[in-house]
Amino acid sequence: MQGLHVIAIGRLRDSPEAALVARYAARLRPAPVLTELPEARGSAPEVKRREGAALLAALPAGALTVALDPGGQAPDSLALAGLLERWLGAGKPVAFLIGGAEGLDAAVLARADARLSLGPMTWPHFLARAMLLEQLYRARAISAGHPYHRA
Repeated sequence: MQGLHVIAIGRLRDSPEAALVARYAARLRPAPVLTELPEARGSAPEVKRREGAALLAALPAGALTVALDPGGQAPDSLALAGLLERWLGAGKPVAFLIGGAEGLDAAVLARADARLSLGPMTWPHFLARAMLLEQLYRARAISAGHPYHRA
């Protein structure tokens, strides 16, 4: 399936973060497919490995994969709009991967076509999901010439 996919570790329950995710997901076109995967148990390296395997298994076939990673590219909103248009224009599903508390496994980072950072600060992975969706909505609004974004 083409379009946007957000695949994340952890299940959002009824929470303020879930409300933000729902708000921006409802505004996005194409509407994103949100996939939540359970958090793994075990030692930190084992958790990372298991969650990484689950993220990779959930990828749509042929997806252009963008890993949220602190070491990734940190574009401003205008640059993200350009990147997103290019990614969507490739004619493949675009999948954003958000790891759990231990971060992303090396196998996930190796598979990623791009790495995207929300900045140098550490964010809770539930809040990162809402921030990503808001930025994706902002990027689509910029591309459509909608006044949501004020430079």
